[in-house]
Amino acid sequence: MAVGGIATSQAVTAQAAENPYERGPAPTVSSIEASRGSYAVSQTTVSSLSVSGFGGGTIYYPTSTADGTFGAVAISPGYTAYQSSIAWLGPRLASQGFVVFTIDTNTTLDQPDSRGRQLLSALDYLTQQSSVRTRIDTSRLGVMGHSMGGGGTLEAAKSRPSLQAAIPLTGWNTDKTWPEIKTPTLVVGADGDTIAPVATHSEPFYSSLPSSLDKAYLELRGATHFTPNSSNTTIAKYSISWLKRFIDNDTRYEQFLCPLPSASTTIAEYRGNCPHTS
Repeated sequence: MAVGGIATSQAVTAQAAENPYERGPAPTVSSIEASRGSYAVSQTTVSSLSVSGFGGGTIYYPTSTADGTFGAVAISPGYTAYQSSIAWLGPRLASQGFVVFTIDTNTTLDQPDSRGRQLLSALDYLTQQSSVRTRIDTSRLGVMGHSMGGGGTLEAAKSRPSLQAAIPLTGWNTDKTWPEIKTPTLVVGADGDTIAPVATHSEPFYSSLPSSLDKAYLELRGATHFTPNSSNTTIAKYSISWLKRFIDNDTRYEQFLCPLPSASTTIAEYRGNCPHTS
């Protein structure tokens, strides 16, 4: 028994040493589809009066510090919208082992380039000034956003190549080509989107990303431009898998991304490059 215990202990230690960013138990389909992950979550409000460069927001984070630091993600709402429109993603992602900052923008009319800069300002605040800064691994950061916030997500990734993951959700941008991006990017579109139709937004965004980049295109079936504004299992499971795989380098999540998911009742189409190289 003792020998077996030692061997098991050594194997766990070796695995931890191989990837020090891995957080949480081994994933299953059930765990990535669940409304909450394994971490209890706390939250703190950040007033717009206490920050510069963006409009404040809410930070969601794992309550316990027992596992060390976590990767972090900033999320922008879309045109005319507030952080409440993407608030469901806060506890959903944080409970899987991330610090998540859902932000308000300086004005609800800010365009994608401005939203991109604001996402980066939010990450800088999160890692340098926030009350949870010591809980964050500053080298493991990502961005997400809805609609013009999705366009801003692409802008942020273009501006800061050190970002580890980007996920535009039914993104909108007048710039359709993104060959400069070096950040692993999951583009999420909706088959019924009439505001940012996939043919003129998400599909060209995805197609223009470098062929050498770890990238994927998820088109939601029976969905609209506003599907990302409420709890959605398909968005959550693939966002969690993408963030885990590329922010945490957690290859335990590769199984949900490669081989490519098949079309289903919730997926109209999924494209990507497998296996991933990052």
